[in-house]
Amino acid sequence: MANGRERLVVIGGDAAGMSAASQARRLKGPAELEIIAFERGHFTSYSACGIPYWIGGQVAGRDELIARTPEEHRARDIDLRTRTEVVELDVPGRRVRARELDSGAEYWTAYDKLVLATGARPIRPRLPGIDAAGVHGVQTLDDGQGLMDTLERTVGRRAVVVGAGYIGVEMAEALVGRGFEVTVLHRGEQPMSTLDPDMGGLVHSAMNGMGIRTVSRAEVTKILTDPEGRACAVATATGDEYPADVVVLGIGVEPRTELARAAGLPLGDSGGLLTDLSMRVRGHENIWSGGDCVEVLDLVAGRTRHIALGTHANKHGQVIGAGVGGGYATFPGVVGTAVSKVCDLEIARTGLRERDALAVGLRFVTATIRSTNTAGYYPGAEEMTVKMLAERRTGRLLGVQIVGGAGSAKRVDIAAVALTAGMTVEQVVSLDLGYAPPFSPVWDPVLVAARKAVSAVRAAGV
Repeated sequence: MANGRERLVVIGGDAAGMSAASQARRLKGPAELEIIAFERGHFTSYSACGIPYWIGGQVAGRDELIARTPEEHRARDIDLRTRTEVVELDVPGRRVRARELDSGAEYWTAYDKLVLATGARPIRPRLPGIDAAGVHGVQTLDDGQGLMDTLERTVGRRAVVVGAGYIGVEMAEALVGRGFEVTVLHRGEQPMSTLDPDMGGLVHSAMNGMGIRTVSRAEVTKILTDPEGRACAVATATGDEYPADVVVLGIGVEPRTELARAAGLPLGDSGGLLTDLSMRVRGHENIWSGGDCVEVLDLVAGRTRHIALGTHANKHGQVIGAGVGGGYATFPGVVGTAVSKVCDLEIARTGLRERDALAVGLRFVTATIRSTNTAGYYPGAEEMTVKMLAERRTGRLLGVQIVGGAGSAKRVDIAAVALTAGMTVEQVVSLDLGYAPPFSPVWDPVLVAARKAVSAVRAAGV
């Protein structure tokens, strides 16, 4: 602290980092708190989740995804330094070493308080050709711009997406929207490994019906390149080759925590930073962390997990900013809620899958029902499937997965609230949900699944 003023250094200029900086600035003015933020890219405070919809054309342009520009942050007395990467943490000395990416200049900056919001990176397996031109991960707005530039230059219309998680299926839809022939390759039994295989099978069938070729149990071994070094095909372990004018990696992401690891900060099983409820890094009173680089407590499983979502990152930032600014707030944990879509098919999950429950030693029953998103007689009614997991002895709700037409996915929020409250499936049956024929059958599909789960719990006994 110099002249009575503390210095906060923030590493990472997206959701968690700039939410923390902004909240801290609301609580403490420039006379009390100096804020310096480093961002390795060109952009700040943007919706990475919106990138597939920009690529697909539903969002008019890149700037539509930006909530607050670097200039807007600077106008609020935040010294934001873009195109600057922090390359070393000196935790005992309370300083960071930064490198300006355009000039290569390096310098040390001291801090009183530090926020690590370094985010996550797309997983890039070590395969021949993985770094070739035309191969893209999509995590940041800079990544999205790079992919968009490739798509606009590419003459051919063949795309291969490697991986069929949320990013993979969303990018498959985006590329179909741009007129590409899309093949999705993934190692799993079914796409969307965040679902159980029986529910993923519904996604697989729907994707194929939409003209997206989906190949299961396909282990990618190589990206083939043309004489100019550009990706031209993707090879798998079976010897098959899939022609590609562009390759998109949708394998997932991993926490970007190499700085933290080198500095000896505590990491969890998936490599994410470990924090307490106030988002302080464990064992360090003056260091906080949030966003895609941390692990969070799974309230259902009772252990930490790495879940990269903008909703969590913004909440983390608010909690961190409160702590830095002298207030108090906590982030209690998550239940693992996520929604997505591929073309007209909506996909949602919350809580535990079957393998998650088995991994933590829970005995459970399942119930799967098929219903419609509105009253069956109402014009435009579409099918939806709901799968529910409940603890065998107690009937405690453990998880819900939903696949269906319009209006299906957001029903998962009912289950997310019930999971957070620790409700049983019998209590879920009694929920007073809204009803009218344009919105739901008289028995909402979530309640129908809960009724069937109650019967399964009773039949299973102790």
